[in-house]
Amino acid sequence: MLNIILIIVLFINGIISIANAGSEEILERLPLEYNRLGFKEVGRVKFSVLFWDIYNSTLYTKSGNYYHENSPESLLFKIEYLKDITTDNLLKRTVEQWKYLDIPESQYTPYISRLKAIWPNISSGDSLTMLVEQKKSIFYFNNVKVGVITDKVFSKLFLDIWLSPETSQAQLRAQLLKGNEQ
Repeated sequence: MLNIILIIVLFINGIISIANAGSEEILERLPLEYNRLGFKEVGRVKFSVLFWDIYNSTLYTKSGNYYHENSPESLLFKIEYLKDITTDNLLKRTVEQWKYLDIPESQYTPYISRLKAIWPNISSGDSLTMLVEQKKSIFYFNNVKVGVITDKVFSKLFLDIWLSPETSQAQLRAQLLKGNEQ
């Protein structure tokens, strides 16, 4: 009887292994150098308001280019914070930018509670990175995975805050894209 149970357990484990063999594994931690993952820097910029530096942001793609209408399937967007910011304030600023872009509230509302559960309070020196891979948006806090949004629409919606031609920060966008926008 014990042999039969053992055979069944091994059989089930084999089926699970075969089912998982085709799926990509999500990194639990990003390396310090993103080129180890095949990413090249597209551009970087410091965002400041008056004389306060708020954050540095860097965009990476596999090709080193980014074209908004044909955005790559895989990219990294990293924000290194130079000031403390609470999760609630971060969400508030995100929603303000979606409103600025005339994104319908019904389109972004489902993500607010998910982001609130993922994003921590930020201290100066912390970073948040979003890896877009296989239609998933994977968030990393100081390069450690903190959450995933599997809706393929979300990554473009979020990145549009900085990369849409209609962004509120056209100069920031220009520096992130380094003139390779078509």
